[in-house]
Amino acid sequence: MKEYKRTLITAALPYANGPVHIGHLAGCYIPADIYARYLRAQKKDVKFIGGSDEHGVPITIRAMKEGVTPQDIVDKYHAQIKESFEQMGISFDVYSRTSAKIHHETAADFFKVLYDKGLFEERETEQYYDEKTATFLADRYITGTCPVCGNPGAFGDQCEKCGSSLSPEQLINPRSTLSDAIPVKKKTKHWYFPLQNYEEWLKQWILEDHKEWKANVYGQCKSWLDNGLQPRAMTRDSNWGIKVPLPDAEGKVLYVWFDAPIGYISATKELTDRWADYWCKEDTRLIHFIGKDNIVFHCIIFPSMLKAHGDFVLPDNVPANEFLNIEGQKVSTSRNWAVWVHEYVKDFPGCEDALRYVLCSNAPETKDNDFTWKDFQDRNNNELVSIFGNFVNRTFVLMHKLCGGKVPKLHTELLDEADQTLISDIQQSAAKVQTALENFRFRDALFEVIDLSRKGNKYMQEKEPWILAKQLTADNPDSAVAQQKIDNCLHLCLQLTANLAILINPFLPTAAQKMLHMMKVVDRMLDWENAGKLNLLSVGYTLRAPELLFRKIEDAEVEAQLQKLRAGSDQPSAGSGLPDLKSQTSNLKPHPDDYRDSNLKSQISFDDFSKIDLRTGTILSAEKVEKADKLLKLEIDLGFEKRTIVSGIALHFAPETLPGRKVVVVANLAPRKMRGIESNGMILMAEDETGKLVFVAADLTAPNGVAIS
Repeated sequence: MKEYKRTLITAALPYANGPVHIGHLAGCYIPADIYARYLRAQKKDVKFIGGSDEHGVPITIRAMKEGVTPQDIVDKYHAQIKESFEQMGISFDVYSRTSAKIHHETAADFFKVLYDKGLFEERETEQYYDEKTATFLADRYITGTCPVCGNPGAFGDQCEKCGSSLSPEQLINPRSTLSDAIPVKKKTKHWYFPLQNYEEWLKQWILEDHKEWKANVYGQCKSWLDNGLQPRAMTRDSNWGIKVPLPDAEGKVLYVWFDAPIGYISATKELTDRWADYWCKEDTRLIHFIGKDNIVFHCIIFPSMLKAHGDFVLPDNVPANEFLNIEGQKVSTSRNWAVWVHEYVKDFPGCEDALRYVLCSNAPETKDNDFTWKDFQDRNNNELVSIFGNFVNRTFVLMHKLCGGKVPKLHTELLDEADQTLISDIQQSAAKVQTALENFRFRDALFEVIDLSRKGNKYMQEKEPWILAKQLTADNPDSAVAQQKIDNCLHLCLQLTANLAILINPFLPTAAQKMLHMMKVVDRMLDWENAGKLNLLSVGYTLRAPELLFRKIEDAEVEAQLQKLRAGSDQPSAGSGLPDLKSQTSNLKPHPDDYRDSNLKSQISFDDFSKIDLRTGTILSAEKVEKADKLLKLEIDLGFEKRTIVSGIALHFAPETLPGRKVVVVANLAPRKMRGIESNGMILMAEDETGKLVFVAADLTAPNGVAIS
């Protein structure tokens, strides 16, 4: 593996047209912060870059709705977003904004370098135009029906429901978002970046040189490259944005996806005079943390821009997360179906670490996940409070009660198997957490930390120092040995507590600071090199009284949040959505005489149907499930990832006949365990006239992972 002298971490720039919600945190900001804190603990040279994206069309749309200027909007929401990140402990080294002068200069200079190299294609084309408002319509000023999934509210650049990247010409029944008029075409001149010229280089760079990238990232990039790249306009008709630095470009600004990623560079310039070390030296490792909707921009468009410029390093990894749903429904800012960060910190003061914990332990690292307030309560109360917090609190309470508030001595001659096992667990813990973090498996890393505290609880329960304390009487000849056993137990528990502070610090920084205060030690104890050591707290050192690290979340608080969520949305209450399916395989079973009948199930709305995510896939392998005559365990290739699905079709198909068969999968069905196997999805099936199951099949030429509408 290549050695790097410094690491530059970026997190996607949020649009400054509204507050941030927990989906943003789970998607990229908490993972990026965990990784940055981990590298700092390793004493690595690392810079964590963030900022607000202030030139997107959503900004101007918001300004028009509120009757203010775009600058008013970005000033308001930039401040709010920045404060929300600070409250949640997102430790940016700099949080900048793309309306800053240094960014305008940097982005304009970048464009001019590419222009002077003759890399742009100047084209006069017909663009959508709103005659009512006399305005050329940028992609996001146009809405219509998505040709991929049928979403009637897709935008001209992207469908936010299925994630497909679009152009306005692809929309069905396009309309202007400014006046609701049907747009017309009018000639205008723009500068196009020839992405197709970088296709072969991208194939080598991504598909061959970066096979270690996450499956969702690699798969989406491969799909784009397999379909072929086309020139992309890098300018727009608008008065809000960075003016195109050319004499014949009046009323033209840089395309937001040309401008925004350059914000990482300008923010670094704002942070340090040594910015070029982080952007222009080959021994810098650049890592972009993003959500899956930004993959194409950070893996194909921005790297091609950097390659064309020639002076900058390229990203070494782009660990994108999937989406976080809320109470079974996709986040919708327009419907207010979201948990807003600035509201959370008011409703749950002092519980920032609890949200960080839940969003990391339930992070959508490989597939869309669901946040529910009940799960939030359960994870906080049953894991943070009852396992981690309980262990630390018991250790300090017993240390004060049985050891005079001081770190007791370790009597090595009395160490037994349980002691040695705990010592080994402590010594191995850092390596396990480190391996997971280095591979961007933050959920696994956090599990290891909590599991270590769980082992501490088990060890203390086995040792029962409170029972040994009953032997501490003047007339008991075994009193001295009992005290030594108590000393050993609490000495190891205290050393474990110190290790837990180090390991939990990247995830829950506030809890780690509380633990440092209780242990009366300085921040440098949190250096990663100390993890696994058993001499972090000196014998005889007086420690402070315990304080609770976390508090329980009460039922009334959860209900209040559910009520707020429902009240803020014009849609049905949480929990409505897919029907209550009886198995992971959809068996459509009409009576043989009903095939041409009209006995349909009760009518549903288009919105209900649109919640179902149908994808094409191919069966890679099939095997029978033990002690289950009807079940087969299938491995399905969905293009962007491989899934295990348990299907009740064993009586109809021999396993060896299935590999290579094309299938249709309900890809967003909640996982469930069947015979101890977690099934992630559902195969669509029907019955023929004889009662035999048949596959609802996709076209054999359709690539895996294509959405069906």
